[in-house]
Amino acid sequence: MITSKLTTKAQTTIPQSVRAALDVTAGDEIAYVIEAGRVMLLKAAPKGPRKGDPFDDPFAAFWEWDTPEDEEDFADL
Repeated sequence: MITSKLTTKAQTTIPQSVRAALDVTAGDEIAYVIEAGRVMLLKAAPKGPRKGDPFDDPFAAFWEWDTPEDEEDFADL
């Protein structure tokens, strides 16, 4: 059994082995399911585009034109 302590602010650290099993990292959301006196910890499904996703940046598809040569060619535009 894996355990962790609760702080005075009701916070805890999710142990590394649990984070690895859930495949969660900083910024991911956790879902809690309470059933019959037990709590299941799950990785929450994404809620849609997140900051940094290509859909968040309408110009993300233009990365191939981001070279020093392109900067020089388009400098006068």
